[in-house]
Order: sequence, then structure tokens, then C-alpha cells
Amino acid sequence: MTKRMRIAGLDIQRLLRSRFNDSETRRGLRASLIEGIPATIIGNLLGGPLQTAFLLYLGFHSEQIGLIAAIPSLTLLAQIFMAFAMERWRDRRKVSMILGVGHRTLWVGTGLIPLLFPDAAWAPTYMLVFLCSFTLAQAGGVIWTSLMADIVPPPVRGRYFGIRNTIHWAVASLTLLVGGQLLDWLPGGRGFAVLFALCALCVVWNGIELSRYANPPFESAGGGLSASLILKPFRDRPFLSAASFITLFILIQNVVVPLYAYAMLNLLNLSYSSVTLITMIQNIVMMVSYIFWGNLNARFTARQLLTWTFPIISLACIVWLGMAALPVLLILGLSHVLLGIGLGGYNLLVFNFLIGDTPKADRPIYIAVFSALTGIAGFIGPNIGGWLFKAADEAPSWLQDYGIVGLTGFALLVPAIAIAPFVFRSARGSRNRIRGL
Repeated sequence: MTKRMRIAGLDIQRLLRSRFNDSETRRGLRASLIEGIPATIIGNLLGGPLQTAFLLYLGFHSEQIGLIAAIPSLTLLAQIFMAFAMERWRDRRKVSMILGVGHRTLWVGTGLIPLLFPDAAWAPTYMLVFLCSFTLAQAGGVIWTSLMADIVPPPVRGRYFGIRNTIHWAVASLTLLVGGQLLDWLPGGRGFAVLFALCALCVVWNGIELSRYANPPFESAGGGLSASLILKPFRDRPFLSAASFITLFILIQNVVVPLYAYAMLNLLNLSYSSVTLITMIQNIVMMVSYIFWGNLNARFTARQLLTWTFPIISLACIVWLGMAALPVLLILGLSHVLLGIGLGGYNLLVFNFLIGDTPKADRPIYIAVFSALTGIAGFIGPNIGGWLFKAADEAPSWLQDYGIVGLTGFALLVPAIAIAPFVFRSARGSRNRIRGL
């Protein structure tokens, strides 16, 4: 361990330790760390490959699963309205708690659908409840990001979120492993009933921890609600060019990545435990990579490092073509390792880009605009993917099994290599360097 890493680790330990003589900063960092644990459990038991398993249990087909995968991105548009609402609703902790608990309560409520509704109503009812749930989630997201930007001191921001994400992804990996095994042990509705019951308990735990967040004063952008506020990010050329490229990349990426679990379960016919184990490998790699990318972010700007993540994500899709000659499980493992490295870097760095490369007073509207742009792309992508998989029903099996994913990877690699370095080579990116590390 280097001297720089030891110093940063001690700084974070000082901020997290000791319940006596606590500062608001220490309490805020500790609450954020603990609150994310039940949130992560819920997200992994009800989302990802286990959500796909539940949807297949309900009888969903590829187009419907693509639509469900797209809903969280579509509801990012709610952040535009929340950015305006924050000018009046200044108690960010209270609003974040209400929206967070509401989101997770509705999501857990989808487990009651097979008990309360006839078969024909399962799909539309799930879509409606899921849409409402993630509208609340994304509305709360802009508040949470703004709140965390004020809670976490800039000198430890990169490494704190690296450590926080590492812990949460460790929880995610264990959750996925247990969830997949549970569904194999208790087939059919019994396994899902246990998963949803555990998530109901986690909703209560999560709400308690959200109430313990620090609540620093909100710094208003000034000027009240106006069209000029929403136009500020669009007049910021470096920000807009970066956001536009990421929007394009997410559009192409989401054609296949959200449907990985569908392809593995429904096309490659893997078991629940195999799919969750492969996804767990991705989470473990992502967990380790957060520390790696956080350390790099102490030396390089988030803008510069983002250009390194895009080709890695592209390669994670391209390697699916290797199934033509190599064992399926080997290729899937390699793909998810690359995806863990790439998405781990992207998730950490795009967050640091948003909270470090945007004006503090205008940060909520910047986050909201970014979320709206990427949300539209994230909504369109999985729907295209669901349609492609359905259209390939009569195509050769190789195209269904790995061809669509592999060819999409090449479509990602071109802009990642040819465009990204120019877009993110901005002088203003130097503002995003984490100072003091």
C-alpha cells in the first residue's frame, strides 16, 4: 500500500470513526454508508437477473422485459421537475426519505401482483407500479446527489465513494448469490415470496437510516423558477458535449446490456444460480475496481478517466462472439469481468464529474438535464434490444445467442475510440481533479 493510499485511508477513518464528539460530516458519511446496505439488498433481490427471473415467471416476453428495463431510464425525466421543486422544498433529507421509502415500498408491492390480480393483468399492473416506483426513485436521485455533494468533503470524495461502493457491491454480490440459490432451492412462487418478504424488512431499515442523514443548508441557484435556469446547462459547451456523447453511448449500450440476464436465462438456458453467480463475479470485479478508479481519480480528472472506461465496456460486448469457438461460461465470465471494470469506473467517474465539474448553485439542474438526456437514451435502447431479440426468433441461433450482443459491441467501440478522446479533452476538466489528495 502506498503512502498516499495510507494517508487517504486514515483521513476517511477519522471521518467515519468515533460516535463521541461526532461532527455532522462524520454522521453524514456513516449514515450514507449504512443506508446503502438495505437499499443494495432490495435493488439486487428485486432487480437485475432476479427481476428478469420474476418477469419470466410472470410470463413476460422479450419486448416486455426490454420495456421494464427501460423504465428506470425514462423516469429520469422526473429529475427535471425535482430540480425546480428543490427551489421551494429546501429540506433535502426529509424529501429524500419520503421519496426513497415510497419508491422501495411500491417496488416490494409488485410481489403481491400474482396474489391480487388475474393472469391477464399481471404485465400491465407490474409496468404501472414499477413506473410509479421509479418515478419516485429518480426524483429522489437528484436530491440525494446534491445532498451527498455537500456532505462529502472534496479532499476525500473520490476515495470515499470508492470505499462506499466497494462495500455495497460486496453486499450486492452476497445478495445475488443467496438469491439465486434460494430460487433453485424453492422453485416457483415460494422462492419469490421469501425474496419479497426480506425486501419488506429492508424497506423499514432503509427508512430509519435515511432519517439519520446530515442535512446541510441548500444553496439556491437564485432567481426562482425560470426558463433561464433550465437553459444554463445547454449554454455550457464542455458539459453539453460530454453529456451528448454519454447519451449516445448509453443508447447503444442499453440495446444489449440490460438484456444480458434475458439472453442467459431464456436463450442460453442457464440456471438461476449460474446467472446470479456470473453476475456476482461482475459485482466483485466492480467492487475492486471502485478502489482502483478512485485512486486513479486522485491523479487524473474524471473526464480523462471516463475515456478509458468506454472501450472496456465495448469489449465486454464484443467478447460474446467468442462463444462460436470457446465454452459459453468462459466467455460470459470474461464479459462480466470486463463489464465490472468498465461500469465500475463509469459509475464512479460520471458521479464525480457531475458533482465536481458543475457549478455548485446550479448543480441540481445540471444533474437533472444530464439525467433527462441519458434517461431518454436509456429508455430507447432496451426497447430496441427487446425488438431485436424478438425479430431474431427466425434467425440463425448464433445471432440470437451471441451475435446481437457482439455486433453491438463493435457499434460501441467506434465512438469510444474515434470520438470520446476529443469530446472529453476540455481545459475545464481540470476543475474536476480531486484536490488535496
